[in-house]
Amino acid sequence: MPGTLALVGSGEFLEAMRPVDTMLLDRVGGAARARVVVIPTAAAPDGPSVVARWVALGTAHFGGLGAAVSACALNTRAHADDPRVIEQIAAANFVYFSGGKPGWLLSTLLGTGAWAAVRSVYERGGVLAGCSAGAMILGSHLIAPRLRLGWPWDFVEAFGLVPSSTIIPHYDAGAARLAGLLAHSLPAGVALIGVDEQTALVSDGGGWQVWGHAGVELRRAGARRAYRAGERLTL
Repeated sequence: MPGTLALVGSGEFLEAMRPVDTMLLDRVGGAARARVVVIPTAAAPDGPSVVARWVALGTAHFGGLGAAVSACALNTRAHADDPRVIEQIAAANFVYFSGGKPGWLLSTLLGTGAWAAVRSVYERGGVLAGCSAGAMILGSHLIAPRLRLGWPWDFVEAFGLVPSSTIIPHYDAGAARLAGLLAHSLPAGVALIGVDEQTALVSDGGGWQVWGHAGVELRRAGARRAYRAGERLTL
């Protein structure tokens, strides 16, 4: 039975997200039973020091919550098919993708053993959380720069764990101003999910709920609706 998805707008590993991450740990039986793996792949294009910073923040954050936590050295497609990397991910029950470059993250994982292991964690009831770029790859479509005339962006197929959607993080920090244009260029049948900073949209057996400091906006079929922390919605 599938587990929990958490789409985080920003703030991974910060104190502001502590209540959200505590709740997510409860979804796997509490911190004492959690086996968290932090995957900072999206930061790899920014250099080793940035990756190291996310590793330090992630391990300190979840360790401080009482969970067993490790970081996964997954920076290239070769790493993504390394049996040791696959084994490390498969042994977890909570996977967390931190932010960075979404296109790099998607292309590094697509069709690899590492992604298959991530998906297996989720499908056997674990937590799969993604912040910023880590959230964006979980929709059916990822916004990407366009290399031909027309709109300055395009949409490429992503992993689709949130069907018929494109996920836009940092929504209240400027992304919302582009939402109207983005909505007009979305593929048919695809909804736009805007997640504010320090906010998470979290799945459960009955749908989705907004957690954190701000809110979520859903744009679908020409309509738009905002949801605040504590409110529930159906995707």
